[in-house]
Amino acid sequence: MREREEMMVDQAHFRAVLLDRKNEILARLQKVDKDLGRTKLADSAERAAEAENDEVLEEFGHVGADEIKAIDAALKRIDEDRFGLCVKCGDEISPERLEAVPYTPFCKKCASAMN
Repeated sequence: MREREEMMVDQAHFRAVLLDRKNEILARLQKVDKDLGRTKLADSAERAAEAENDEVLEEFGHVGADEIKAIDAALKRIDEDRFGLCVKCGDEISPERLEAVPYTPFCKKCASAMN
């Protein structure tokens, strides 16, 4: 029972970490959307530079959206009391790995086997 109580504390900690990160990403994505929606300049050289900048912003948007999906999946695992367990093998994910990548669904062994 003691181990279970400790896991719940960890889940509360990681829920807070995940929600903070999600809010940070959402704020960044709002800035990206605002920058992408700005009026384009008339000068063709400046338009070319803006187009390159827009491609970078769009990639940031895609990366952010992917990270939000991973965060939402981790939050769901918390709700289902499966957080901290590898979705592939069922083993525990090390606390160090969760601290580094709190939304990871895989233990180190399964993650390295996928690469």
